[in-house]
Amino acid sequence: QVKELVLDNCRSDDGKIVGLSSDFENLEFLSMININLLSVSNLPKLNKLRKLELSDNRISGGLEVLAERTPNLTHLNLSGNKIKDIDTLEPLKKLPNLHSLDLFNCEVTMLINYRESVFTLLPQLTYLDGFDADDQEAPDSDPEADGDGLEDEYENGEEDDDDEEDDLDEEVIDDEEDEDDDLEGEEEEDGVDDEEEDEEEDGEDDEEDEADDDLPRGEKRKRNLEDEGEEDPEDEEDDEDD
Repeated sequence: QVKELVLDNCRSDDGKIVGLSSDFENLEFLSMININLLSVSNLPKLNKLRKLELSDNRISGGLEVLAERTPNLTHLNLSGNKIKDIDTLEPLKKLPNLHSLDLFNCEVTMLINYRESVFTLLPQLTYLDGFDADDQEAPDSDPEADGDGLEDEYENGEEDDDDEEDDLDEEVIDDEEDEDDDLEGEEEEDGVDDEEEDEEEDGEDDEEDEADDDLPRGEKRKRNLEDEGEEDPEDEEDDEDD
């Protein structure tokens, strides 16, 4: 059930692939970078293989094996190998689905009209060394496979959460401001009411004082004494005479 197998930096046996059998028939991705590989002659039949990484080895030929045993290959990386001639790549013509080929740091890349010659030899190619025939760079790999899509969704989710939190904070602030305004309004009303009550009481006192001023002096004095709970001396004299 293995679909991806990475054997980078392992050491091959006398420059050949050992231990990889047709039991790995479900492989879609195989990487054998820097394993001192001289040949791919021992590569098993892998009909489902799509991507093959063989960079930083010492392969100089024998690519017809790839056409026979990996017929559905779409990506092939031979960077850093010993490929010197364009003709060495001719067996790759039998890979109809091959649309990306990398030959970085191979001597063949030093040849005059290297890119034009390879695109002519392999018309099914879309990208050579990461660029198409018009020197347009190849797009990045599938974002969903790399998890980029998930990262974008996560970041957007965080932003949405931040926006929601900001909105909630603004609402809370608005509510607090409204409560403060209401409290201030109530305090002002209470202040007005207290002032009105004080004015009314002062008015009543003034009216009583005015009423007292209108009374005769004797009556006024008598009234004051009654309010204080004392008897008028004149009344006491009358009682003595009686």
